[in-house]
Amino acid sequence: MAHTTKYNMVKEEITDWITNGKVQPGEKIYSENELGKMFGVSRHTVRQAIGDLVHEGWLYREQGAGTFVSHQHIHPSQATTHSHQPIKRTKNIGVIMTHISDYIFPSIIKGMESYLTNQGYSLTFACTDNDIKKEKQCLQTMLNRNIDGLIIEPTKTNTFNPNIKLYLELEQNKIPYLMINQFYSQLSPPHLVVDDEQGGFISTEHLIKLGHKKIIGLFKSDDLQGTNRMKGFIQAFKAYSIPFFPEMLITYSDENQADYPLDRLAEAFETVNRPTAIICYNDQLAIQVIQFLRTLHISIPEDISIIGYDDSLLTETSEVKLTSVSHPKMEMGIEAAKWIVNAVEEKGTLPPSYVYKPKLVLRNSTAPCPNT
Repeated sequence: MAHTTKYNMVKEEITDWITNGKVQPGEKIYSENELGKMFGVSRHTVRQAIGDLVHEGWLYREQGAGTFVSHQHIHPSQATTHSHQPIKRTKNIGVIMTHISDYIFPSIIKGMESYLTNQGYSLTFACTDNDIKKEKQCLQTMLNRNIDGLIIEPTKTNTFNPNIKLYLELEQNKIPYLMINQFYSQLSPPHLVVDDEQGGFISTEHLIKLGHKKIIGLFKSDDLQGTNRMKGFIQAFKAYSIPFFPEMLITYSDENQADYPLDRLAEAFETVNRPTAIICYNDQLAIQVIQFLRTLHISIPEDISIIGYDDSLLTETSEVKLTSVSHPKMEMGIEAAKWIVNAVEEKGTLPPSYVYKPKLVLRNSTAPCPNT
């Protein structure tokens, strides 16, 4: 049997279980090993089929817990609407995220889910993995289903997005949508975001007030969160008349984030004039930096100070408790859910956008500059 046939067989069988009610919304499905044995196929084939079903919104993953059935499962062929018929409301909200199962994303989703289910709404989840092509597939799937509204975390917001026409299609179909964490500036859409420029500024200012001048910033350059945090970082240098230096900025993208930032940082530590502080794009990167510095036998915060971003659970996982800029997480999820319910139920009037003001959550990863 050809691989594509096996792969389609697995997909079709699982979607049949869902549409026939053999597995219920929120219910865990079999493991990859169990499915492989059941269908007589490799784990790779199962993983590929499951990955597709996650991106199409049939399933969702929870890290360490398994794969579960999503809360809404209308096959696209069942969801066609005729232009002369009024669209039937289903009390179903689409949620498209760049990531679902790790970092701060489960908290955001939990906030949405708690409010929406309490209001009698179901949710259809899809995940883009921060990939523009996958975002297109997710949007097309949502348009094919009879969703009442859409909450979306956009993909690579600092680059041109070719999916703009699909968002315009949502508007044409009178389907309200809200962007969270960032937004596509071409659309000027409703949004809930953190003031990332302010976040970058307050973290840098804190280090400057501790006497640090040789501060390196590591920022992701393909999303606006990263470039805005970098903007705040630079503004703090200007506000306190701290001299710029060549290695102060290390930027990276989704494609090279695995190695590039740490490789460039390693080069900075080979110079005579080492940095005394590092600001990281997020807590995930900060933890990697802490592990890297450990290999150089550099102590935190005695030799160097580090600040993360998002105030995630990772801040407490290392022996160094990480100072980090706050992110509203579950609160943002709840507020996004309230926004979309208001937009759906109060047709014609969209609630206002909102910008969260971040705070610096101090722990023990920062200290006065050792050279002062």
